[in-house]
Amino acid sequence: MQPIVQILSFIPRMDEIAEIITGCVKGQKVYQDRLYKKFSGLIFGICLRYTKNRMEAQDVMQDVFVKIYNNIHTYHHDGSFEGWLRRIAVNTSITNYRKNQKHAYQEDINDVVRVKDEPVLASDLEFTAEEMMSCVEKLPHGYRTVFSMYVIEGFMHKEIADMLGIDINTSKSQLSRAKTHLQRELALISQIKTKNDE
Repeated sequence: MQPIVQILSFIPRMDEIAEIITGCVKGQKVYQDRLYKKFSGLIFGICLRYTKNRMEAQDVMQDVFVKIYNNIHTYHHDGSFEGWLRRIAVNTSITNYRKNQKHAYQEDINDVVRVKDEPVLASDLEFTAEEMMSCVEKLPHGYRTVFSMYVIEGFMHKEIADMLGIDINTSKSQLSRAKTHLQRELALISQIKTKNDE
């Protein structure tokens, strides 16, 4: 386990963030580079939840940083800077999702055949953050998008439906099926862990 001092050293100080913001508002590349270095991991993680693969996530992340650099003068220090960055990343990722949705074959959620097996409850099992995120990344793209918006970002179904251009019941169905998929994936991990412990 890392010492708390070591962990805290990775968290940007408020005065450092204010300095970076001021430099970015002036268009100074050195500060844009510092902003990218400090927050690219966070932004990439968000983009990855809403895209099909790492390459697409990289493309969306580049769009996010262009928007950040172009609009950083609108940040008024009256809320969390990280929250401001997250909103831009989520909105840009969702815009990308909707754009790609128009060009991709979309299976209607009501036409998906329900698997008859009872979902395995994984609530009493212990998993690492890496195992959980690995399972989320394996979700079908539509399920993963709704799951991320609802569970991770905290959007309500009506907001998700409006943002993605889908019916509110489709949002609810996709969340339900995403949870079922996750329970199965986590149950498989649990079985592997149990076998390894024997």
